[in-house]
Amino acid sequence: MGILTWTYIIVGITFAIYIGIAIWSRAGSTKEFYVAGGGVSPMANGMATAADWMSAASFISMAGLISFMGYDGSVYLMGWTGGYVLLALLLAPYLRKFGKFTVPDFVGDRYYSKTARLVAVICAIFISFTYVAGQMRGVGIVFSRFLEVEIETGVIIGMIIVLFYAVLGGMKGITYTQVAQFCVLIFAYMVPAIFISLMLTGSAIPQIGLGSELKEGGYLLDKLDGMLTELGFAAYTDGSKATIDVFFITAALMVGTAGLPHVIVRFFTVPKVRDARKSAGYALVFIAILYTTAPAVGAFGMYNMLNTTVNQPISSMPQWVTNWQKTGLIGLEDKNGDGRIQYVKNPEANELKIDKDIMVLANPEIAQLPNWVIALVAAGGLAAALSTAAGLLLVISTSIAHDLLKKSFMPEISEKKELIAARVAATLAVVVAGYFGIYPPGFVAEVVAFAFGLAAASFFPVIIMGIFSKRMNKEGAIAGMVTGLLFTIAYILYFKFINPAANIPENWIFRISPEGIGTLGMVLNFVVSFTVSRFSPPPPVAIQELVEDIRVPRGAGEAVAH
Repeated sequence: MGILTWTYIIVGITFAIYIGIAIWSRAGSTKEFYVAGGGVSPMANGMATAADWMSAASFISMAGLISFMGYDGSVYLMGWTGGYVLLALLLAPYLRKFGKFTVPDFVGDRYYSKTARLVAVICAIFISFTYVAGQMRGVGIVFSRFLEVEIETGVIIGMIIVLFYAVLGGMKGITYTQVAQFCVLIFAYMVPAIFISLMLTGSAIPQIGLGSELKEGGYLLDKLDGMLTELGFAAYTDGSKATIDVFFITAALMVGTAGLPHVIVRFFTVPKVRDARKSAGYALVFIAILYTTAPAVGAFGMYNMLNTTVNQPISSMPQWVTNWQKTGLIGLEDKNGDGRIQYVKNPEANELKIDKDIMVLANPEIAQLPNWVIALVAAGGLAAALSTAAGLLLVISTSIAHDLLKKSFMPEISEKKELIAARVAATLAVVVAGYFGIYPPGFVAEVVAFAFGLAAASFFPVIIMGIFSKRMNKEGAIAGMVTGLLFTIAYILYFKFINPAANIPENWIFRISPEGIGTLGMVLNFVVSFTVSRFSPPPPVAIQELVEDIRVPRGAGEAVAH
């Protein structure tokens, strides 16, 4: 069977499973809609957390970045993995014990202020929309290639699917759907990686294959270094970024992970604090399977891509190039008229343009794997994008229905009306997310990196100080969040949209790129928060006692919709 037929079969089966789960686990109360009733087992929650956290950026874009950036791409590996550990150990148990299942809810109660809650809601919505745009873009890319439709049409199809199970099932539907999506995405990621590792090196373990000798002789990484330096690029195993920028990007991704609202809420879907810790451990194991494989996938993809395209006649380009050209994500131009493709660093002479986001999806085709494997990767990419998109959309709907309406403007609203408001908000959020998926402000991982930077600059300091500082007050928290967020947004907008020509290291503050500026925004947030809190009244005694209580390691009650 052809790729298209296999794609319809495999993607159709997975979508039917997702929709079936959504119908089976539809939410009937706000507690089920917001925290899945608080009764999910640690292992299931670990799988759901892994799926929620491993987005299209992890599945589709990260290995693509590593393919083209080599060593420099390691910032995404280190930042996202370290961030999850930080979240699981330093924040999640305390937030779970506090009993608030949204970040704005925590901020509003901890800082005894509707204004602080409102600022946190704005931050949550802004971050979530920035992040979800990357997921919808990933959905569009997958559909564009494998179902042979326009990217715009692919995004709309993805919107309809995610709308169905996110709006119907809420967190309960999303949780059990994400368990299925984790199984799909991890199987889809590992199968081609194992296939290609066996073909190139004879090792069935991709992580070992990355450092092994090729069957044709020579070590894979040595070969890549030589091939790329010959073409004018930096060696694959050498970094070209400034050390300070690597540090700031890694830190932004790390603390940004810890401040992402859609991951934090997962720790409220289990019955006890102990279960939250267990599910964090399970999730880390599940996440590590993909993340330790990504460098091998990136290296395999670059090696095969160079061998099948560079200096090859344009008239006999491999089929995978022809297939992806139809999507507009690969471009060929014979600039020197020699009939062959030149792939070089100089953009004036480079004749092959490849979108970084296609490398994982195209990898099985480049390696000429069976059509069912190619279709499986398409299903995995969709699972990764849709699982995270659903979690983010729930954050947006919860922020609007629970934190804005119930907690701020309409405290007397009934549970039924609050549930309706949450579903309406989720529907509107899907439409806006779809728009940003069709007109994205960058490729998938870049967009997601901005979301992490914004989370680092806004949420992380107020959460950390809210847990560990009894002296931190509402004035400091509000001033810090606003300062960190505005500074980071302004920096990203200037260099990425207002004046992209100036987006070079010489013009950056301390040579820190827009992807890493969230770390500096976080530092500003800490400084402003600390300073303002010391020159304004301390929090009420009840709040100080509350902060002291949540750090005492004894049990907490079940997660409830406050």
